[in-house]
Amino acid sequence: MSKEFVDVLVIGAGPSGCVSSSYLKNNNVSVKVVEKTKFPRLVVGESLIPRVMDHFDEAGLFPALDKMGFEKKLGARFLRGDEVCIFDFSNKFGEGWDWTWQVPRADFDNTLAQEVINKGVDLEFETEVIDIQFDGTDSVTTVKTKDGETKEIHAKFVIDSSGYGRVLPRLLDLEKPSKLSPHSAIFSHVDDINREPGEEGTLISFDIIETEVWLWVIPFSNGNTSLGIVGPTEYIDKLSENGDTTEALRKAISLSDYYVKRFGDVEFLFEPRHLKDYSCSVKSLFGDGFALTGNASEFLDPVFSSGMAFATESGMLAAKLALRQLNGEKINWQKEYTDYILYGVDVFTTYVKEWYTGNLQELFFHQPENPDVKKKICAVLAGYVWNKDNPFVKKHDTAIKNLANLIKSEKQEQQNQA
Repeated sequence: MSKEFVDVLVIGAGPSGCVSSSYLKNNNVSVKVVEKTKFPRLVVGESLIPRVMDHFDEAGLFPALDKMGFEKKLGARFLRGDEVCIFDFSNKFGEGWDWTWQVPRADFDNTLAQEVINKGVDLEFETEVIDIQFDGTDSVTTVKTKDGETKEIHAKFVIDSSGYGRVLPRLLDLEKPSKLSPHSAIFSHVDDINREPGEEGTLISFDIIETEVWLWVIPFSNGNTSLGIVGPTEYIDKLSENGDTTEALRKAISLSDYYVKRFGDVEFLFEPRHLKDYSCSVKSLFGDGFALTGNASEFLDPVFSSGMAFATESGMLAAKLALRQLNGEKINWQKEYTDYILYGVDVFTTYVKEWYTGNLQELFFHQPENPDVKKKICAVLAGYVWNKDNPFVKKHDTAIKNLANLIKSEKQEQQNQA
């Protein structure tokens, strides 16, 4: 069995793995990336938020992505019947990027991976991790290549960016149930032949069918659009009695008064994919010689597009801490990694939960708008969930609920007076 020796092994070549490996390569660390699949490959998570731009920029990956001409995402629109709420990322609380992209992930992830390769990173596709053994912080990872051969990769640190593959959580028995109630999604792409010109045709939108059920519409610069329905697993399962995903997504589109004309008769470019009970969690984000990043650690819910932001945030931080550890520093992984990442996860978890209770929707659609409140919520939706100067970050566990209850009380009082 052949052996390779590197400083850091990165499992997974998605955005988290590319950010990690690019940062390490830029700092002269010997790094290898193994990726189970062949790129380009279809994956969900096509709507980004501005926080990710900080990471792509710092990792030196932004120029290659910018050349691709992906659709710019300047904000997001939420629809509920005749009610409309639009968030503009340039009108948010605090500093940070004012825009990001909405992307076909096959093209986006492949661009990232090829740029990492261009930087000189050893990235090996169609290579599956089948075992890992640790001796302190040193590790021996056994992988199987596309030719069926096995080999050992010896590393001083491992960053697991395997996403939904969740390699180390499975091998090391780190998985645990999510704190969120079970939700599922069905999605596909269409050739958006009925796309309207101007902003209407390119604006990412979330159309609320019921309090816990919503349709996503994510237009791409290539003329295609991603469509997906999200809701409680029981609801999604009932969209088709025989589990036909095409029938289910077609029925979901018919429930949208706003989008049924644009997408009702458009053919899907591939058989709609079903993502069932997608939220997940782990017992620990790190151990001796490894760190979990992105969806390999926590995945919440797609409603606020936080997935890639956590992937790149954790990927960048894990790489920085691993570099310091390789240089002989003593790292407090609990404080500097887990506590930091989980604070942001907790903030977004609150927003996801309050979305599905209806409290956050109460704030979104309340008229007249409160510009100050909207700016602070907008900063959260942009991914700046570690800025504790923002009271909707610092007091996330009470701010939304208290304000929503105040609005409801005022409405009830008005009704009583009427």
